[in-house]
Amino acid sequence: MRRLLAALAQGGVGARFVGGCVRDTLLGRAIGDIDLAVDKPPDLVVRALEAATIKVVPTGIKHGTVTAVIERRPFELTTLRRDVETDGRRAVVAFTDDWLIDASRRDFTFNALYAASDGTLFDPFDGRTDLAAGRVRFIGDADRRIAEDRLRVLRFFRFYAWFGRPPLDGAGFAACRRNAATLGALSAERVAKELLRLLAAPAPADALEAMVEAGALDHWLPEVFGTRILRALIDREGDQPDPLRRLAAIVPTPVVAKRLRLSTQETLRLELMLSPEYEVQLDGDARNLRAQVYRLGTSLFVDRVLLAVEAPGDWRAAVALARSWTPPDLPVTGADALKLGLKPGRKIGQLLDAVERWWIAGDFAADRAACLVELERLVAEA
Repeated sequence: MRRLLAALAQGGVGARFVGGCVRDTLLGRAIGDIDLAVDKPPDLVVRALEAATIKVVPTGIKHGTVTAVIERRPFELTTLRRDVETDGRRAVVAFTDDWLIDASRRDFTFNALYAASDGTLFDPFDGRTDLAAGRVRFIGDADRRIAEDRLRVLRFFRFYAWFGRPPLDGAGFAACRRNAATLGALSAERVAKELLRLLAAPAPADALEAMVEAGALDHWLPEVFGTRILRALIDREGDQPDPLRRLAAIVPTPVVAKRLRLSTQETLRLELMLSPEYEVQLDGDARNLRAQVYRLGTSLFVDRVLLAVEAPGDWRAAVALARSWTPPDLPVTGADALKLGLKPGRKIGQLLDAVERWWIAGDFAADRAACLVELERLVAEA
């Protein structure tokens, strides 16, 4: 970071840390990405970095963003901007050297915090006070901010889930309610990303209920049936939140995956978590639990147990068993059946299924030799 700042200063480029890294530092939280705002156009920023032999990637040059890479770590640098034109989804911007103009186009007060390299804070909208109070407050007129980017309705609730405390900012909530009907014009990918980031918050249930009240989910997730299962799931997950699993806790059907254009892998996992075919029973003994782990696989079994908040039985013991026991592989294969003189075909699969059921019923105790004997017995009977 010192090398980056020195290169910018040498090139006459003013730079300040901005956004999440400043906000998280003030909260004493771990910092993820480090973003900087700079007061010179991208071509001058690139020139300053290249003069210091720093690798530069033009990741968003049209919008004033370049990425500096130092020791394989990326740092985004974005030129101060003003909006020329917005349509609720994307903006046409022009570059400026005015820090207040750049701050004025941002969404919430605590996202318009800038810090100089010496730690001096530039806080034009009292975002630090809002952050300390857990208040998510739009900069200026909330309806205007939302008109610039409709996604800010969802961001209002997402930031409340991560940083807010009751009560919600009244003016912001009212503006989100007034503009909720416009969310249908957003892309599914942007909406899905925002929703999953919200669900990854430590305790997102209150924010989700506020979204339902505001009508912010009417278009994209009208199936949401409440937060009772979600709240129980959050208690069970502890410090291992899983946003996709939490999505399964608030919707009754995986049809939302297609609507949100989730990935193939995410769609399949959501279908498995919600399918009635894969219900779990937690009131059996360890043998029964191991059989279920073997049938479902460890990950799906844990998902289903954590979501089964009304199922009788000890869910903690079930999760502990699943995470400590590795399901074995069936000791015999189709090759063993072929060696016994059977011809390739459906019959081999049926015999192996029968051996597997016998092996599971014996709590996986039978070794390869015993399984071969059982296979030979079944072949002889056949």
